[in-house]
Amino acid sequence: MPNVPSDAVRAASTSPPSDSAMAKLMTTARWIEVARIVGVGVVVLLYRSGIVALPVLIGAVVIGLYPLAKVALLDLVRERKIGTEVFVTIATVIAMLGREYIAGAVLMVIILIAEFIAELNTERARASIKALIGSVPQTALVRRDGGDVQVPLPEVRLGEIVLVRAGEKIPVDGIVRSGEASVNQAPITGESMPQEKVPGATVFAGTVVELGALDVETQKVGGDTMFARIVALVETAEESQAPVQRLADRVAAWLIPVVLVFLLAVWFITHDLRMIITLLIFTSPAELGLATPLVVIAAIARAARAGILLKGGIYLEQLAKIQVLAFDKTGTLTVGRPTVVRVELFGETTEPELLQIAAAAERRSSHPLANAIVERAEAMGTNIPEPTEFEVIRGRGVRAEIDGKAVLAGNAAFLADNNVTVPMRAADDDQSLVFVAIEARAIGVLHLADPIRADAKAAIARLRASGIQRIVMLTGDNAATAQRIGAELGVDAVEADLLPDAKVAAIKRLQVGGRLVAMVGDGINDAPALATADVGIAMGVAGTQAAIEAADVALMTDDIGKIADARDIAQRAYRTIRQNLFVGVGVVHILGIMAALLKLIGPVQAAMIHLGPDILVFLNSVRLLRMRLYEAPATAN
Repeated sequence: MPNVPSDAVRAASTSPPSDSAMAKLMTTARWIEVARIVGVGVVVLLYRSGIVALPVLIGAVVIGLYPLAKVALLDLVRERKIGTEVFVTIATVIAMLGREYIAGAVLMVIILIAEFIAELNTERARASIKALIGSVPQTALVRRDGGDVQVPLPEVRLGEIVLVRAGEKIPVDGIVRSGEASVNQAPITGESMPQEKVPGATVFAGTVVELGALDVETQKVGGDTMFARIVALVETAEESQAPVQRLADRVAAWLIPVVLVFLLAVWFITHDLRMIITLLIFTSPAELGLATPLVVIAAIARAARAGILLKGGIYLEQLAKIQVLAFDKTGTLTVGRPTVVRVELFGETTEPELLQIAAAAERRSSHPLANAIVERAEAMGTNIPEPTEFEVIRGRGVRAEIDGKAVLAGNAAFLADNNVTVPMRAADDDQSLVFVAIEARAIGVLHLADPIRADAKAAIARLRASGIQRIVMLTGDNAATAQRIGAELGVDAVEADLLPDAKVAAIKRLQVGGRLVAMVGDGINDAPALATADVGIAMGVAGTQAAIEAADVALMTDDIGKIADARDIAQRAYRTIRQNLFVGVGVVHILGIMAALLKLIGPVQAAMIHLGPDILVFLNSVRLLRMRLYEAPATAN
């Protein structure tokens, strides 16, 4: 199989729209708009040259102004929205009534060009988002009775085997039935390293087989896949406006009366119609409406590329302002499953021998502790024999016969019941203990616990550095375990032995005084607390529809560092919005108004300058698409 370089694969899935994609943005309606702009421009030039009469110019202006006036009227009546269209319509009409025919026509043409470019750039940004997230193949190679057949994706049936080779994107969600491969899951989970897939592993549509080949049993196709749900979430997230975005809309709504009063005052003082037209252009609130939506779109898309799903702009802003962060323990700060953390030997038995005997006794058990012991033995490369006899004693342990010898594995009480003496040892209240005995003689004890995630401490440090004032742990586990883990991670407070309703009460206490609180959990059993918090963050929800729907922010992997990444993206986005409002709207418009009052510029120059803030806001916003996230320093081997 050919080895496809991972960098090339990632470049293919994150490249900006091509020329052909840009060409698709030029719809019939947009070509009509171009023709109208060019037509009005030509008439203006002909009128200025004396080739056409004034009625022709006025007719061209009416044709050019009609769509702007229509949009302005509909925005005012239906949405009470004040945009550039209102101001341009008023400015053009005033210019015509004041016999500033050339100025009015040129103003309208330049504004039409500016509006067209702004709209096209916004659509291009949305196209970039879809390209950055990735895409799914529209056909699949399916194994059927007559052989392997290439079929359109909608015709792939559940349960069918889809074949995927190196360098190809997986077209369906499913389970690997045969084959092994390295799969780049970045479009779904944001993981930077390829994941090894073997029979029984789950794979997602839109991910790339970098090396190897897989036979995948189809479980979900089309709109039901995880990829489709992610794209749908990203595309609809901008509909949930951030508070700062709603504020911008409210400011734009009351701005027009203030502007009209200001313009009337200037008129009574100066009686200068050209100045009034110029001021109308610079008092337009167009960039106010552009300052936040583009940032929200870009930030949500950047987060999706990193395996972070943000449900909307409102959560983006709240995440940037969070003061308190509450963590569930199990499966969030810890791995979420028991692991052998220490092996204690009695007598001359070696650690490999103890693990081999314990794993052989436990291999038929479905208990989580048994699974952890077997996993540890397998990780050491131990050959695990099959027991000839096996019995589970509920609440105690297991009894087995291995190579003709009686083996016991369980708690201290179980060994005592079977007249096995256990050496005196210090108690570990926050660990589970599995004692092992062979032929009525204790040979060792396995200490099992739910270990802290390797990256948890670093993630908490990053969150503190980002401005989080207080970090607490809320858990249903016992106080001894919770306090030990809390002390090791350096959290500010620990509350243990909490049922779901107690976690909700704890979140409400943290919110006292108007503090914004985020809750991090698994998205299912922590759902009430996630819903109560100002921002609910669910971890490791890839493939879990319920968990994605339960949270405001969903992390597709169990990488706790992505919480800090989400915070970084949110803060950068909020900072970009403020930059847009201050520089793109405030500074440029104030300078423009001053220049107009000093008669340094006229309507035509103002219309040309008006394009500047649009471009500044657009360029500043789309930078978020290329934002670099934190990379943990490499550890020495």
